[in-house]
Amino acid sequence: MPDNDTLRVFHLPFSFMLPQRVAAERGYFAEHGLDVELIERDRRRVDWKYVPGDGTLTGDQDVDLYPVCKWESLRRTWSLEDGRIVAHGAFADLPYTFHTRPETDIDGPADLANVPVAVNRRTGQEYTAIRALEEHLEPDEIELEHHGMPTNRLRALRDGTVEAVTLLDPHSALADGLGLQRIFEFENHVGIVGTDGLDGTAFEAFMDAYGRAVEEINEEPSAFRQQYLEMLEKDREVAPDLFEDVDVLAIRDSVTVPEYEVPEPVDSGDLEGHLDWMKERELIDEDAEIDTIVAPVR
Repeated sequence: MPDNDTLRVFHLPFSFMLPQRVAAERGYFAEHGLDVELIERDRRRVDWKYVPGDGTLTGDQDVDLYPVCKWESLRRTWSLEDGRIVAHGAFADLPYTFHTRPETDIDGPADLANVPVAVNRRTGQEYTAIRALEEHLEPDEIELEHHGMPTNRLRALRDGTVEAVTLLDPHSALADGLGLQRIFEFENHVGIVGTDGLDGTAFEAFMDAYGRAVEEINEEPSAFRQQYLEMLEKDREVAPDLFEDVDVLAIRDSVTVPEYEVPEPVDSGDLEGHLDWMKERELIDEDAEIDTIVAPVR
Protein backbone atom coordinates (compact mmCIF):
# COMPACT_ATOMS: atom_id res chain seq x y z
CA MET A 1 0.00 0.00 0.00
CA PRO A 2 1.08 3.59 -0.50
CA ASP A 3 2.74 5.47 2.34
CA ASN A 4 -0.46 7.41 3.14
CA ASP A 5 -2.28 4.13 3.93
CA THR A 6 -4.99 4.81 1.35
CA LEU A 7 -6.14 1.65 -0.40
CA ARG A 8 -6.59 2.59 -4.06
CA VAL A 9 -9.21 0.27 -5.58
CA PHE A 10 -10.10 0.25 -9.26
CA HIS A 11 -13.86 0.11 -9.70
CA LEU A 12 -15.73 -1.48 -12.57
CA PRO A 13 -19.22 0.04 -12.80
CA PHE A 14 -20.73 -3.28 -13.87
CA SER A 15 -23.63 -4.92 -12.10
CA PHE A 16 -21.51 -7.68 -10.52
CA MET A 17 -19.41 -5.07 -8.63
CA LEU A 18 -22.29 -3.32 -6.84
CA PRO A 19 -21.14 -4.44 -3.34
CA GLN A 20 -17.85 -2.58 -3.75
CA ARG A 21 -19.69 0.67 -4.50
CA VAL A 22 -22.11 0.10 -1.60
CA ALA A 23 -19.29 -0.62 0.86
CA ALA A 24 -17.59 2.65 -0.11
CA GLU A 25 -20.70 4.86 -0.09
CA ARG A 26 -22.10 3.45 3.16
CA GLY A 27 -18.79 3.77 5.00
CA TYR A 28 -18.22 0.06 5.59
CA PHE A 29 -14.58 0.28 4.53
CA ALA A 30 -14.03 3.18 6.93
CA GLU A 31 -15.69 1.24 9.75
CA HIS A 32 -13.11 -1.49 9.17
CA GLY A 33 -10.28 1.03 9.47
CA LEU A 34 -9.65 1.50 5.76
CA ASP A 35 -9.30 4.68 3.75
CA VAL A 36 -10.48 3.36 0.37
CA GLU A 37 -10.33 5.47 -2.78
CA LEU A 38 -12.37 4.08 -5.66
CA ILE A 39 -10.69 4.75 -9.01
CA GLU A 40 -13.24 4.87 -11.82
CA ARG A 41 -13.03 5.93 -15.46
CA ASP A 42 -15.52 8.28 -17.08
CA ARG A 43 -17.95 6.17 -19.13
CA ARG A 44 -17.96 8.82 -21.86
CA ARG A 45 -14.23 8.23 -22.42
CA VAL A 46 -14.42 4.43 -22.58
CA ASP A 47 -14.86 2.94 -26.05
CA TRP A 48 -13.28 -0.50 -25.58
CA LYS A 49 -13.05 -1.65 -21.99
CA TYR A 50 -12.77 -0.15 -18.52
CA VAL A 51 -9.57 -1.94 -17.53
CA PRO A 52 -6.94 -0.16 -19.67
CA GLY A 53 -5.07 -2.38 -22.09
CA ASP A 54 -2.11 -0.03 -22.46
CA GLY A 55 -0.06 -0.16 -19.28
CA THR A 56 -0.60 -1.57 -15.82
CA LEU A 57 -2.98 -0.64 -13.03
CA THR A 58 -0.74 -1.64 -10.12
CA GLY A 59 2.31 0.07 -11.63
CA ASP A 60 1.31 2.93 -13.91
CA GLN A 61 -1.77 3.95 -11.92
CA ASP A 62 -0.63 2.94 -8.43
CA VAL A 63 -3.72 0.80 -7.81
CA ASP A 64 -3.69 -1.65 -4.89
CA LEU A 65 -6.64 -3.84 -5.91
CA TYR A 66 -8.61 -4.32 -9.10
CA PRO A 67 -11.36 -6.72 -10.28
CA VAL A 68 -11.24 -8.27 -13.74
CA CYS A 69 -12.48 -11.40 -15.53
CA LYS A 70 -10.88 -14.53 -14.06
CA TRP A 71 -9.10 -15.48 -17.30
CA GLU A 72 -8.01 -11.92 -18.04
CA SER A 73 -6.61 -11.78 -14.51
CA LEU A 74 -4.39 -14.75 -15.42
CA ARG A 75 -3.24 -13.04 -18.61
CA ARG A 76 -2.60 -9.59 -17.10
CA THR A 77 -0.68 -10.86 -14.10
CA TRP A 78 1.57 -12.99 -16.27
CA SER A 79 1.92 -11.03 -19.53
CA LEU A 80 1.88 -7.51 -18.06
CA GLU A 81 3.18 -8.34 -14.56
CA ASP A 82 0.20 -6.32 -13.30
CA GLY A 83 -0.04 -7.61 -9.72
CA ARG A 84 -1.02 -11.09 -8.54
CA ILE A 85 -4.41 -12.75 -8.10
CA VAL A 86 -5.62 -12.76 -4.49
CA ALA A 87 -9.32 -13.78 -4.75
CA HIS A 88 -11.85 -15.09 -7.25
CA GLY A 89 -15.48 -16.18 -7.61
CA ALA A 90 -18.76 -15.74 -9.49
CA PHE A 91 -19.49 -12.57 -7.42
CA ALA A 92 -23.23 -12.73 -8.21
CA ASP A 93 -26.00 -14.88 -9.65
CA LEU A 94 -25.63 -12.90 -12.84
CA PRO A 95 -24.98 -14.89 -16.03
CA TYR A 96 -23.84 -13.67 -19.40
CA THR A 97 -26.47 -14.01 -22.12
CA PHE A 98 -26.31 -14.66 -25.84
CA HIS A 99 -28.81 -12.63 -27.86
CA THR A 100 -29.73 -12.78 -31.55
CA ARG A 101 -32.31 -11.11 -33.78
CA PRO A 102 -35.64 -13.00 -33.77
CA GLU A 103 -35.82 -13.20 -37.57
CA THR A 104 -32.67 -15.36 -37.78
CA ASP A 105 -32.65 -19.17 -37.78
CA ILE A 106 -30.54 -19.20 -34.62
CA ASP A 107 -32.46 -20.89 -31.81
CA GLY A 108 -29.64 -22.17 -29.62
CA PRO A 109 -25.86 -22.37 -29.21
CA ALA A 110 -25.49 -25.22 -31.72
CA ASP A 111 -26.73 -22.83 -34.42
CA LEU A 112 -23.79 -20.48 -33.82
CA ALA A 113 -21.27 -22.60 -35.74
CA ASN A 114 -19.18 -20.24 -37.91
CA VAL A 115 -21.48 -17.35 -36.95
CA PRO A 116 -19.74 -14.10 -35.85
CA VAL A 117 -20.51 -13.34 -32.20
CA ALA A 118 -19.80 -9.82 -30.92
CA VAL A 119 -17.70 -9.72 -27.74
CA ASN A 120 -15.33 -7.33 -26.03
CA ARG A 121 -11.81 -8.69 -26.56
CA ARG A 122 -9.55 -9.27 -23.57
CA THR A 123 -12.48 -9.18 -21.16
CA GLY A 124 -14.76 -11.79 -19.63
CA GLN A 125 -16.81 -11.55 -22.81
CA GLU A 126 -14.15 -13.30 -24.86
CA TYR A 127 -13.00 -16.06 -22.53
CA THR A 128 -16.38 -17.03 -21.13
CA ALA A 129 -17.93 -17.02 -24.61
CA ILE A 130 -15.27 -19.46 -25.80
CA ARG A 131 -15.83 -21.75 -22.81
CA ALA A 132 -19.60 -21.65 -23.22
CA LEU A 133 -19.54 -22.30 -26.96
CA GLU A 134 -17.02 -25.13 -26.65
CA GLU A 135 -19.74 -27.17 -24.95
CA HIS A 136 -21.76 -27.06 -28.18
CA LEU A 137 -19.30 -26.44 -31.04
CA GLU A 138 -15.94 -27.58 -32.34
CA PRO A 139 -13.14 -25.05 -31.63
CA ASP A 140 -12.75 -24.16 -35.32
CA GLU A 141 -16.48 -23.39 -35.51
CA ILE A 142 -16.28 -20.60 -32.91
CA GLU A 143 -16.04 -17.13 -34.46
CA LEU A 144 -15.75 -14.08 -32.21
CA GLU A 145 -15.56 -10.44 -33.31
CA HIS A 146 -14.48 -7.47 -31.23
CA HIS A 147 -17.18 -4.81 -30.93
CA GLY A 148 -16.27 -3.15 -27.64
CA MET A 149 -18.70 -1.90 -25.02
CA PRO A 150 -22.22 -3.33 -24.47
CA THR A 151 -23.81 -0.43 -26.36
CA ASN A 152 -21.54 -1.06 -29.36
CA ARG A 153 -22.39 -4.75 -29.35
CA LEU A 154 -26.12 -4.07 -29.09
CA ARG A 155 -25.95 -1.60 -31.96
CA ALA A 156 -24.01 -4.11 -34.10
CA LEU A 157 -26.69 -6.74 -33.50
CA ARG A 158 -29.60 -4.37 -34.04
CA ASP A 159 -28.11 -3.10 -37.29
CA GLY A 160 -27.27 -6.55 -38.64
CA THR A 161 -23.48 -6.22 -38.49
CA VAL A 162 -23.30 -9.44 -36.45
CA GLU A 163 -25.74 -12.28 -35.81
CA ALA A 164 -25.22 -12.66 -32.05
CA VAL A 165 -23.79 -10.82 -29.03
CA THR A 166 -22.88 -11.54 -25.42
CA LEU A 167 -24.23 -9.29 -22.67
CA LEU A 168 -24.65 -8.90 -18.92
CA ASP A 169 -27.64 -7.47 -17.09
CA PRO A 170 -28.91 -4.75 -17.15
CA HIS A 171 -27.90 -4.67 -20.85
CA SER A 172 -29.48 -8.11 -21.28
CA ALA A 173 -32.76 -6.53 -20.19
CA LEU A 174 -32.21 -3.69 -22.66
CA ALA A 175 -31.70 -6.28 -25.41
CA ASP A 176 -34.99 -7.91 -24.42
CA GLY A 177 -36.65 -4.50 -24.59
CA LEU A 178 -35.27 -3.99 -28.10
CA GLY A 179 -37.02 -7.18 -29.16
CA LEU A 180 -33.84 -9.23 -29.44
CA GLN A 181 -33.94 -12.94 -28.68
CA ARG A 182 -32.17 -14.47 -25.68
CA ILE A 183 -30.95 -17.95 -26.67
CA PHE A 184 -28.83 -19.15 -23.74
CA GLU A 185 -26.87 -18.11 -20.64
CA PHE A 186 -23.52 -18.95 -19.09
CA GLU A 187 -21.80 -18.24 -15.78
CA ASN A 188 -19.65 -15.19 -15.14
CA HIS A 189 -16.35 -15.50 -13.21
CA VAL A 190 -14.20 -12.70 -11.80
CA GLY A 191 -10.82 -12.39 -10.13
CA ILE A 192 -9.39 -9.79 -7.77
CA VAL A 193 -5.78 -8.78 -8.37
CA GLY A 194 -3.61 -7.15 -5.74
CA THR A 195 -0.37 -5.25 -5.96
CA ASP A 196 2.84 -6.97 -4.86
CA GLY A 197 3.22 -6.61 -1.13
CA LEU A 198 -0.49 -6.08 -0.45
CA ASP A 199 -0.96 -5.97 3.33
CA GLY A 200 -2.81 -9.05 4.56
CA THR A 201 -4.60 -7.24 7.39
CA ALA A 202 -5.83 -4.54 5.03
CA PHE A 203 -7.03 -7.11 2.52
CA GLU A 204 -8.90 -9.03 5.21
CA ALA A 205 -10.58 -5.81 6.35
CA PHE A 206 -11.48 -5.02 2.74
CA MET A 207 -13.13 -8.42 2.29
CA ASP A 208 -15.03 -8.09 5.59
CA ALA A 209 -16.45 -4.73 4.52
CA TYR A 210 -17.27 -6.12 1.09
CA GLY A 211 -19.03 -9.04 2.77
CA ARG A 212 -21.15 -6.70 4.87
CA ALA A 213 -22.29 -4.92 1.70
CA VAL A 214 -23.19 -8.30 0.17
CA GLU A 215 -25.34 -9.11 3.21
CA GLU A 216 -27.10 -5.75 3.07
CA ILE A 217 -27.90 -6.06 -0.63
CA ASN A 218 -29.13 -9.65 -0.34
CA GLU A 219 -31.37 -8.78 2.62
CA GLU A 220 -33.13 -5.92 0.82
CA PRO A 221 -32.24 -5.88 -2.89
CA SER A 222 -34.94 -3.37 -3.83
CA ALA A 223 -33.19 -0.73 -1.70
CA PHE A 224 -30.20 -0.88 -4.09
CA ARG A 225 -32.13 -0.92 -7.33
CA GLN A 226 -31.22 2.64 -8.32
CA GLN A 227 -27.49 2.05 -7.83
CA TYR A 228 -27.74 -1.22 -9.73
CA LEU A 229 -29.21 0.56 -12.74
CA GLU A 230 -26.66 3.42 -12.78
CA MET A 231 -24.64 1.96 -15.66
CA LEU A 232 -27.74 1.69 -17.82
CA GLU A 233 -28.48 5.36 -17.15
CA LYS A 234 -24.94 6.33 -18.10
CA ASP A 235 -25.21 4.34 -21.32
CA ARG A 236 -28.43 6.15 -22.11
CA GLU A 237 -26.34 9.33 -22.23
CA VAL A 238 -23.68 7.93 -24.58
CA ALA A 239 -25.98 5.81 -26.79
CA PRO A 240 -29.41 7.51 -26.80
CA ASP A 241 -30.38 5.82 -30.10
CA LEU A 242 -30.63 2.48 -28.33
CA PHE A 243 -33.29 3.86 -25.99
CA GLU A 244 -35.45 5.76 -28.47
CA ASP A 245 -37.89 2.95 -29.31
CA VAL A 246 -38.03 1.11 -26.00
CA ASP A 247 -40.10 1.50 -22.85
CA VAL A 248 -37.32 2.44 -20.44
CA LEU A 249 -39.61 2.27 -17.39
CA ALA A 250 -40.67 -1.26 -18.37
CA ILE A 251 -37.02 -2.27 -18.73
CA ARG A 252 -36.18 -0.83 -15.31
CA ASP A 253 -39.14 -2.69 -13.80
CA SER A 254 -38.05 -5.95 -15.41
CA VAL A 255 -34.58 -5.85 -13.86
CA THR A 256 -34.07 -7.76 -10.63
CA VAL A 257 -31.10 -7.05 -8.37
CA PRO A 258 -29.30 -10.42 -8.19
CA GLU A 259 -28.05 -12.30 -5.16
CA TYR A 260 -24.40 -11.54 -4.47
CA GLU A 261 -21.62 -13.57 -2.90
CA VAL A 262 -18.26 -12.79 -1.36
CA PRO A 263 -15.17 -13.68 -3.47
CA GLU A 264 -13.02 -16.47 -2.07
CA PRO A 265 -9.33 -16.10 -1.20
CA VAL A 266 -7.33 -17.91 -3.86
CA ASP A 267 -4.64 -20.55 -3.89
CA SER A 268 -2.73 -21.97 -6.82
CA GLY A 269 -4.84 -25.11 -7.14
CA ASP A 270 -8.00 -23.07 -7.71
CA LEU A 271 -6.77 -21.63 -11.00
CA GLU A 272 -4.24 -24.11 -12.36
CA GLY A 273 -6.85 -25.85 -14.54
CA HIS A 274 -7.97 -22.49 -15.96
CA LEU A 275 -4.35 -21.63 -16.81
CA ASP A 276 -3.93 -24.97 -18.60
CA TRP A 277 -7.11 -24.27 -20.58
CA MET A 278 -5.69 -20.92 -21.72
CA LYS A 279 -2.37 -22.51 -22.71
CA GLU A 280 -4.14 -25.14 -24.81
CA ARG A 281 -5.87 -22.36 -26.77
CA GLU A 282 -2.75 -20.18 -27.00
CA LEU A 283 -4.42 -17.42 -25.00
CA ILE A 284 -1.37 -17.13 -22.75
CA ASP A 285 2.33 -18.02 -22.98
CA GLU A 286 3.10 -21.72 -22.73
CA ASP A 287 5.66 -21.02 -19.99
CA ALA A 288 3.22 -19.13 -17.71
CA GLU A 289 3.60 -20.32 -14.11
CA ILE A 290 0.68 -20.41 -11.70
CA ASP A 291 2.84 -19.64 -8.64
CA THR A 292 3.99 -16.41 -10.30
CA ILE A 293 0.39 -15.44 -11.08
CA VAL A 294 -1.30 -16.29 -7.75
CA ALA A 295 -0.33 -14.84 -4.38
CA PRO A 296 -2.51 -15.85 -1.42
CA VAL A 297 -2.51 -12.94 1.02
CA ARG A 298 -1.38 -13.83 4.53
